[in-house]
Amino acid sequence: MSQTFSTLVLGAQAERQVSLDNRLVIAPMCQYSAEEGQANDWHLSHWINLLNSGAAMVILEATAVTREGRISPGCLGIWDDATAEALEHHLKRARAQAPAVPVCIQLAHAGRKGGSAAPWLGGAQLPLDAGGWEALAPSAIPHAEGELPPKAMSEQEIEATIQAFVDAAKRAQDMGIDAIELHAAHGYLMHEFLSPLSNQRSDSYGGDFEGRTRFVRETFERVRAVFKGPLGFRVSATDWAEGGWTPEETIALAQALKDAGADFAHISTAGVSVAQKIPAAPGFQLPFAQQVKQATGLTTIGVGLITEAEQVEEALVQGQCDLVAVARAVLFNPRWPWEVAAKLGGQVAASPPYLRALPARAKHIFGQPRMGMR
Repeated sequence: MSQTFSTLVLGAQAERQVSLDNRLVIAPMCQYSAEEGQANDWHLSHWINLLNSGAAMVILEATAVTREGRISPGCLGIWDDATAEALEHHLKRARAQAPAVPVCIQLAHAGRKGGSAAPWLGGAQLPLDAGGWEALAPSAIPHAEGELPPKAMSEQEIEATIQAFVDAAKRAQDMGIDAIELHAAHGYLMHEFLSPLSNQRSDSYGGDFEGRTRFVRETFERVRAVFKGPLGFRVSATDWAEGGWTPEETIALAQALKDAGADFAHISTAGVSVAQKIPAAPGFQLPFAQQVKQATGLTTIGVGLITEAEQVEEALVQGQCDLVAVARAVLFNPRWPWEVAAKLGGQVAASPPYLRALPARAKHIFGQPRMGMR
C-alpha cells in the first residue's frame, strides 16, 4: 500500500487524538464570500465539495477572531454569537451530506493586512471611506508603500486579541470542530509579531526572538488550555527577504510550541514583505517541513505547488512531511484525491450517489461509505 493511503493518528495525547484515513489534507482557502463575517450558502456548497473530496481532513479557511481581524469585508468570522451560529449551521448541514471527515478550523487575525479588497477586486487596501478600517499590528509599519499605516497595538489590545483567540477556540469546540490551526503565516498578525521586518517594538513583545515570539506563544498556551482536540499552527518558515524571519527561528518556535502542547505544524513560507523573492517550484516548501519534522518530531504538514500524485508519495516516503496539504488543485478539481487514489492504489470514502463515478478499473478506490457527522 502507498504511504499516501496509510492512516495517521493526529494528536500527541490519547484524550485529544483524531484518526485520519490517509495523508491528504485540504489546506485553508479564503473564499471572501461571507456577509458580515457570517457563513452562507456559498460556504455550504463549498464545504460539501471539500468534505466529499476524499481528503482525510478539511481545514476551513482563515476565520477571523475579531471583526477588524478580517482580511477583507467578505472574510469568514467566529468573533461573536452571530458569526459562530452561522458557521455552525452551515457546517452541520455540509457534514450531513458527506462522509465523516474530521474538520479543522484555522483561527486568524489579519493584522496590518486587514481591510483589503477581495483578490478578484485587486486585493489592495481599501480606503476608510470605501469599506476599509484601521488595521492593528505590532508596529505602525504599513505592508506596502502608500498604504495607511496600521495602529501599533497597546498591551491592552494585545491582551484583548489573545482573549479573542481563546473565545473563538471555545466556540469552535462547542460546535464540534475536531482540530484547530492557529495562523502564524503569510504576513498576518501572528507572523507580523514574529518577523523583525514588521515587528520593531521596544517592549517585551518585540526585540529578540523571545520577545517577537511572545504573542504567538502566549496565544497558543491559552488556546491549548481550553481546547480539547488536536491543536497546531501554520507558520511561514522564511520571509524570503533579507533581515526577516528565518528557518532556524521556525524550528526554535516549533519546539517551544511542541513543549506547550502542539500536535502538528503546517509549514509554508513568505507573505510578510513585498521585498520577498520566492523561488517558486513544485514542492519548494517541503524542505522546510522536513527540517521542522527532523528537528522537533512534530507531525508536519507540507504544502506548496503539489499537484501530482507522485509528488505526494515521494514527499511522504522521503520523510519530508507526515501529511500533504493541497488547495488550488482541489478548487480546480474537487475530486483530485480520487485521482491520487486511482494512481496509487488507495481508497477514499465517498457518498453513495458518487459510487458509480469511476470506470471498473478504478472501483478499488471506494471503501465503505460512512455518512453523517462525526
